[in-house]
Amino acid sequence: MADGAELLAGLRVLDLSRGSGDAVGRILGDLGADVIKVEPPGGSPARAELPRLGDTSIAFALHNANKSSVVLDPDQDGDRERLLELVADADILIDSGIPGQAAAYGTSCAALADRFEHLVALSVTDFGTEGPRSSWQATDAVLYALSSALSKSGPPTGMPVLPPNGIASATAAVQAAWAALVAYYHRLRTGLGDYIDFSRYEAVLLALDPPFGSHGQAASAAGGQSKWRGRPRMQDSYPILPCADGWVRMVVLAPRQWHGLRAWLGEPEQFQDPKYDTIVERFLAWGEIGGLLTEKFSKMTMAEISDAGESYGVPVAAVLEPSDVGDSEHFAAVGAFTEAEVVPGVRTRVPVGYYTVDGQRFGFRTAAPAVGAGPGRFADRAARTTRAEDLGGKPFAGLRIVDLGIIVAGGELSRLFGDLGAEIIKVESKQFPDGLRQGRPGQILTESFAWTHRNNSSLGLELRSEGGPEVLAELVRRSDAVFANFKPGTLTGLGFPYEKLKEINPSVVLAESSAFGDTGPWSSRLGYGPLVRACTGVTALWTAPDRAAKPGRHPFYDATTVFPDHVVGRITAIGALAALIHRDLTGEGARIHVSQAEAGINQLDTVFVAQRAQQDARGAVVPSEATDSVFACQGEDEWAVISLRHEADRQAAITIMGDPSGWADWTSARTPAEVAELLQAAGVPAAPMNRRPEVSADPQLAVRGLYEEMTHPLIEAPLPAETGPAPFRRIAKAGTRPAPMPGDDTREIGHDVLGLDDEAIDKLVADGVLYVGKDAKETVQA
Repeated sequence: MADGAELLAGLRVLDLSRGSGDAVGRILGDLGADVIKVEPPGGSPARAELPRLGDTSIAFALHNANKSSVVLDPDQDGDRERLLELVADADILIDSGIPGQAAAYGTSCAALADRFEHLVALSVTDFGTEGPRSSWQATDAVLYALSSALSKSGPPTGMPVLPPNGIASATAAVQAAWAALVAYYHRLRTGLGDYIDFSRYEAVLLALDPPFGSHGQAASAAGGQSKWRGRPRMQDSYPILPCADGWVRMVVLAPRQWHGLRAWLGEPEQFQDPKYDTIVERFLAWGEIGGLLTEKFSKMTMAEISDAGESYGVPVAAVLEPSDVGDSEHFAAVGAFTEAEVVPGVRTRVPVGYYTVDGQRFGFRTAAPAVGAGPGRFADRAARTTRAEDLGGKPFAGLRIVDLGIIVAGGELSRLFGDLGAEIIKVESKQFPDGLRQGRPGQILTESFAWTHRNNSSLGLELRSEGGPEVLAELVRRSDAVFANFKPGTLTGLGFPYEKLKEINPSVVLAESSAFGDTGPWSSRLGYGPLVRACTGVTALWTAPDRAAKPGRHPFYDATTVFPDHVVGRITAIGALAALIHRDLTGEGARIHVSQAEAGINQLDTVFVAQRAQQDARGAVVPSEATDSVFACQGEDEWAVISLRHEADRQAAITIMGDPSGWADWTSARTPAEVAELLQAAGVPAAPMNRRPEVSADPQLAVRGLYEEMTHPLIEAPLPAETGPAPFRRIAKAGTRPAPMPGDDTREIGHDVLGLDDEAIDKLVADGVLYVGKDAKETVQA
């Protein structure tokens, strides 16, 4: 059994970052890396950032857990030399900001990468170090606006609604940790480090709710038309209803779920017509259906409704406040939170972290260190063999992954490895096709599938057939990892619990994610994203300002996001890669499991801790003074975001816009781009609300080369596709081999991977174990 806290044992990380980069080292530290925080005399200024608990920043306390601290004075020659000694011993260096903290020591992140060939040097900035917006400053609100996430949040008309503060920064940190670990793995295989000019803006574009990626809501609403500039209309497709002590959310999609809801309502005569088995008809009649439910729920609590829904087979969840999530039966049972002294003298409840390894939870172990509290040197480690392979810039060349994943979170996980050279064998069933293949009538291949499953091969295999398990077992025996995101128990039901996989291949890595994790009272619940967000506090935070609600409607606006699916793919990828690194060192495999619900909680860890600490410490939390506002601008449905982090921003904004009482008039006379340019020039974070066309035309992204056109023979127009997780020096851009149709590569995989001859493959096809892909048009007609 692998110890999750040792997966990255021996990895040495030197953390020079401040604020925006702190969470990157925390993720690596959770998995066992030795992380040393370098602070100036008196400590990092980030220690005082709001919100604070006592005298300590909550964000600093959380994002610097599992680290040690060393104080170096950049004005002292001896300390400058000491920094270089630490860098020479480090594997990964994390710096943040322009010019970065390394500048105080007379160097830079890029210069250190040049000097130390083995080093992976990660520079975390808001927009990257080059391009027309490299000097711009970002907050979460600015990142939501520029990335198109804001344009998909809120009512169909009127002011859009900002997603919860914290998600953008946490998503960027996950993407940065992934990029750094990829470069480190490449270093282990080639002997060469890298320099990564990492942009938080680009990370949010790729990993939050991408405008060009699987199930991006703008893409869905536009029917694939990249120039569409509307706003999502279906804000209540997952209805939220009031009850005696709060709100509940339902997801009623399948006819059987509707039949359960109808029985729950006492089989009302007016809804017996079979036409109501369709989502469209129910949506048209929701006014009356919702009225009946509201009346029924008015005397029921959230807990009573959740229990009743389960008994009737109706997926329903309470809309919980963040401060109440930790008290729920599920998160208490699985240990998603722990009581910790996050600041001296104050104990409160904190989210543990993202990972479960071989059934054991790993994450928060030690609180952020006091200033200078640490050995001041990296721990000794066993000799580590560094190879000198020529991988052609593909870190994962030679890795073979069996992909059982589905929809967004599963598909994104395998794509991240396939883009960088891994052989991905997607196992596909005719009986149970991947839902991401489902598209508009007449559509042969969806854009979502084309994005998510490029660089994949497709093996047509019926696992539930008599010979299916034997084929999968042989595939596992010849592979490095298995990826899946089934409902817990599904793999076991197919005859492949992790113990069986490990028996077949002792060094195999199993990486999984599921809605609520694989243990606990809610582990068997259906994994609908809207329900995950509701019962983890995300929905409660995703509201109109001051929770203002239109008459007859709730104040929540998270229905059109797919958060946290994309970022869960990356969180799982980090765990999988850490396990592969451990496997290469020890020969031992591991099982990684990520709960999507807990991913959402940890993405908003500062909010969760601030709310709980406010209850526990009775007012000891000093709240943030920052404000984020959305202003109407010149033109129809045009908006800009303005963030005031502190009084200095407010005074700078007054200099540009005049008295605050006239700011709305000032913005309405200017385009969103003009508003942003003028304020950013004065050092105030601001941004226009972008939609897909503005993202496509963004000059910053053109300079940075974030996207390139990806073509597929079954899709009419080229699709913008990401070129990789971040700009590297030594790692090649992502491949763009077209996504396969079902079973396209069955014969090739049978020959080259499984060692079968034509006669054996033909027999397996005749027996219904394997199937071979048909012409695309034939498949659609079938």
